[in-house]
Amino acid sequence: MYLYNSATHKKEEFKTHTPGRVEMYTCGPTVYHFAHIGNLRSYIMEDVLEKYLRFAGYDVNRVMNITDVGHLSSDADTGEDKMLKGAKRENKTVMDIAKFYTDAFFDDCRKLNIKTPDVVQPATGCIDEYIQIISKLVDTGYAYLAGGNVYFDSSKLERYYIFNDHDEDDLAVGVREGVEEDSNKRNKNDFVLWFTKSKFEDQALKWDSPWGVGYPGWHIECSGISMKYNGEYLDLHCGGVDNAFPHHTNEIAQSESYLGHPWCPQWFHVHHLNDPAGKMSKSKGEFLTVSLLEEKGYDPLAYRWFCLQSHYRKTLVFSWENLDNAAAAYTKLLNRIAALKPEGDVDQAVFNEYREKFLQQVGNDLNTSMAVTAVFDALKAKTNDATKLAVIGEFDKVLSMSLLEKAAALREKAAQAVQSGGGDYVITGEGDPEIDAKVLARYEAKKAKNFAEADRIRDELKAQGIEVTDVKGGAAWKRV
Repeated sequence: MYLYNSATHKKEEFKTHTPGRVEMYTCGPTVYHFAHIGNLRSYIMEDVLEKYLRFAGYDVNRVMNITDVGHLSSDADTGEDKMLKGAKRENKTVMDIAKFYTDAFFDDCRKLNIKTPDVVQPATGCIDEYIQIISKLVDTGYAYLAGGNVYFDSSKLERYYIFNDHDEDDLAVGVREGVEEDSNKRNKNDFVLWFTKSKFEDQALKWDSPWGVGYPGWHIECSGISMKYNGEYLDLHCGGVDNAFPHHTNEIAQSESYLGHPWCPQWFHVHHLNDPAGKMSKSKGEFLTVSLLEEKGYDPLAYRWFCLQSHYRKTLVFSWENLDNAAAAYTKLLNRIAALKPEGDVDQAVFNEYREKFLQQVGNDLNTSMAVTAVFDALKAKTNDATKLAVIGEFDKVLSMSLLEKAAALREKAAQAVQSGGGDYVITGEGDPEIDAKVLARYEAKKAKNFAEADRIRDELKAQGIEVTDVKGGAAWKRV
């Protein structure tokens, strides 16, 4: 497999510290509010990556944190703690907020067929690990105490900027918009490892430490959790591109200073989902969540399909029109799969050929648009339906679009409608399940007010020489 590496700015062959095993870490959500669909794009693509690695034969240990303390409204250690902000907004405790929005996040993941990582660790559960790392950084001169807080000393590093080259003047404290002066810092790039005395004294969660009662900074949490569950050598670190600086930059600085050796060679960053006006956020306009998509009548998997059609390193623009197009394409695909007859034996040679092609295509920097194309190629393959279904099912181990399950449900619904005679929608014709499935799909599209899809199916049937007549309680079709 070849992946683009954000740390080297080039596509490289994917290698691991232990052959055949992947230690993978994903930056998880800060659980002070619902995740918007822009956040979830990253988790969808990371899910596809994990599933592809398993598909390719790797033993994967994927770890994800849940940030329930220490993440301030600015990633540069300024502003209000996001968890405290959420608690005040809803007049609840921080832990109540954390549990509610953690559950909501994983409910969204379930709807989007995102697998729960092997390890999910709330940040509040690893305080001892953070203290151990910080203590060593202080003892070895990589960290210092000032104003009651513990800071990482970025001047001790030969190279601080990993993912991008920055103009020193642009990052001067108090010059760049959004960077506030912290008089405790020795250098503008220093960052907080542990807060004690500061303007955040109203912090709801505090713990004893060698430096006084306080709480961890945001950056130390991911390093501590990863080292605990992934070990000293991490193979693959994932996150949104907005985490590259300063969060991931700071993770590398503190981790390698603590360990004394290189930490993680491969960095995978998913680019933004934007609305037509710019970057999507929780503070702008309509708050786009999975629940809102459902309220508007969309299957959440239509959004997953929308994401898969684009490359993870391209900014993706969301609009309702774009989502409608993805939803229509997904429905059309399911109907085509439903029309396949699950009969006969699988041609293993054809199956192996398509599987290997899929491995090569998708293994080229997680090319999900080629994965989508591979499904349609399988539908057009010169082989029997049983083999096509087996190939599509194999691809769906990575895509996770519930293709066979949803197609089977459509096929069964069509069969029941034909056989019942007294059902809600009865199809009469010449007993062809493929045509029955399409007629039923046309009905379902009309019922959902997706008239463009209904007309498309009608025209497709007409091109096949099938005339459909709507009758009371169903439809009748015949060949003309």
